[in-house]
Amino acid sequence: MRWFPRALASFRRGGEEVLPSPNIWYYQKAYEVENRAQDVDDEIWRALAGYRDWSGADVLDIGCGDGFHLPRFAETARSVVGIEPHEPLVRDARKRVGRLENVEVRQGRAQRLPLPDAAFDVVHARTAYFFGPGCEPGLREAERVLRPGGLMMIVDLDVASEPYGRWMRLDLPHYDPPGVEKFFARQGFGCRKVMTRWLFEDAAAMEAVLKIEFSAPVAAKAIAEVRRLNEVSSGSGEKRMTLPVGYRVHTRVKPTGLVVPGHSVSSSGVESSASPRMP
Repeated sequence: MRWFPRALASFRRGGEEVLPSPNIWYYQKAYEVENRAQDVDDEIWRALAGYRDWSGADVLDIGCGDGFHLPRFAETARSVVGIEPHEPLVRDARKRVGRLENVEVRQGRAQRLPLPDAAFDVVHARTAYFFGPGCEPGLREAERVLRPGGLMMIVDLDVASEPYGRWMRLDLPHYDPPGVEKFFARQGFGCRKVMTRWLFEDAAAMEAVLKIEFSAPVAAKAIAEVRRLNEVSSGSGEKRMTLPVGYRVHTRVKPTGLVVPGHSVSSSGVESSASPRMP
């Protein structure tokens, strides 16, 4: 999430370009509801753990927002660092993880991480900044801070999936889902599509979330369709509501040792023809 047409107008803070998040920056309470509703069956977490066990590892979460995912990594990781450009979210993330001794939150941008080289075993980013062409500076930085053999994990929405992806395409008519997948493939990433289930406590929670994710006309369509999917009319009593949402998990391993120029290693350990080094 965190992106539809309102997000395309970037602004400068301290001379550096920052892309505002159109939902969590302005509707943090509703976004917390969304975070709690997402992936209630842990499909994404299982997919990530299948690529790399982060127990005892040093983990970086880029675009961590108010720190929702940091405690999950901190359960087993040696250390966890969250990076977030928006100062109010940095403050709230620090409050969320204040009692966790192995977690630190820093203010910074994906394009210029305030971190040393080769400091992390895992770099994670979920629906934050890495949306295809244009994110090359962030990819370079993520690779810089990874240790050899480290894993980069980028989770974004599958805009080709139904029904959520269809609503996104209505707000983003020029977005090219196959083109984005080809972009990541050219950078040496593998891709796995993961279908998840969002679970809302009631219709009011569902409506609040969809209204921060889409333009008003598209949100109205989405809300009506979710009600139909859950067989709940506007006059019916409230009940928990589910919504299928597809994601893409892009992964890339930083090579160790000597690598033939023009080749990289995929998350499965197989050599590929795309270099992980960005031009």
